[in-house]
Amino acid sequence: MFNLNSIVKASAILGFLSVEATCLPRAAAAAGNGSTGGSNVVASTYFAGYHVNKGFPVADMPFEKYTDVKYAFAETEPDGSLNLTLSAPDQIPAFVSAAKAKNVKAMISIGGWTGSRYFSSMIGSAENRTAFVKTCLDLVNQYKLDGLDFDWEYPNRQGLGCNVINKDDTANFLSFLQELRKDPKGESLWLTAAGSLFPWYGLDGKSSTDLGAFASVLDYVMIMNYDIYGAWAATAGPNAPLEFGCDARNNQGGGKEGVAKWAAAGLPLNKIVLAVAAYSHSFSVTPAAAFPNGTSGPLSAYPVQNSTNRLQGGSRDSDPPIDACGNPQPHSGTWTFRAMIEEGKFLDAQGNPSKGMATGYDKCSQTPFLYDQSRQTFISYDNVQSLTAKGQYVKSSGLAGFATFEAGGDYNNILVNAIRAAVGL
Repeated sequence: MFNLNSIVKASAILGFLSVEATCLPRAAAAAGNGSTGGSNVVASTYFAGYHVNKGFPVADMPFEKYTDVKYAFAETEPDGSLNLTLSAPDQIPAFVSAAKAKNVKAMISIGGWTGSRYFSSMIGSAENRTAFVKTCLDLVNQYKLDGLDFDWEYPNRQGLGCNVINKDDTANFLSFLQELRKDPKGESLWLTAAGSLFPWYGLDGKSSTDLGAFASVLDYVMIMNYDIYGAWAATAGPNAPLEFGCDARNNQGGGKEGVAKWAAAGLPLNKIVLAVAAYSHSFSVTPAAAFPNGTSGPLSAYPVQNSTNRLQGGSRDSDPPIDACGNPQPHSGTWTFRAMIEEGKFLDAQGNPSKGMATGYDKCSQTPFLYDQSRQTFISYDNVQSLTAKGQYVKSSGLAGFATFEAGGDYNNILVNAIRAAVGL
């Protein structure tokens, strides 16, 4: 049981990650800003508060491109409180004010990769759930928020490596959300949640097959269609594949398959948002691996990479060498789309490959990739073509909409404009 006196901390430590889930009746009401022309399509993104002092302040945020924006992150604490100290909480009032000036829903996302460690214990008993409901509503009231996003990575499944987990996590999460919705203030909030390509785990430690009840308490669930291949893998491959079933080389997953699994678990398609990436993963690849048929041949889409040589990515690839669990944390090799242009010079100002880059496009996963032989660096990323394909899939499949991670990774709105156009905004 938590000490209730410790639940409400000073504003600097109130926070909670994002678990995105939205329901279209509310989505329709929320999406009617000038940029969508009254459309019901969800156009969401994250604003990285933890990077607010690294070249993308609130003043640069293009709120008019979105229907809701999630300030990331409020991290869970062992005493049941929320901690925002790593995400510039002093910037939240300006963020909320700017969003509302554009008729965009202002939210805070609770959790995240390092911030999900104590979700399980925070909702693990009826008493703790009641305390956490109060903590969430205090956060909403303090910052005059329109809603909350829950990014729990992951219920009944290890994420960071030292998360508290419990076989009842998914059931307890539902009970918490139901209690939050019963509160007069909680009933009107925009509540969303984030999930991986696999539905949240049930009692048996496997993907749940019955998640339909979440549709009545969440406005949408955002499926994180990225981080499929990274520096940890044996080969390079697509960071954010739209599909993988048509290519036997990809055994990790893809967006379409993730949507199918969540729909099979009872979540309506109009409650599902597809999350797309504004960042890439880089890989250490030799020329021989990149060009298996010689440099005159095509660039391989899945070259063998040296996973022991963890490349430094862009300036936002700045995780500490030791993670929150006390384990070594080598470079992730990530590059935002912006950094690929401004820092790495892999792309030009229009988002096209710079001179000297070998390039390819995988029509199965709908992802571009490039290779800089001088740096022996292979990068899988997203561009106008790939996000157009993903937006067309969102529209044709009847999904609620799209979300990007994260707004500051884009460059001159190249990526968000592409997917907005594809979904009809």
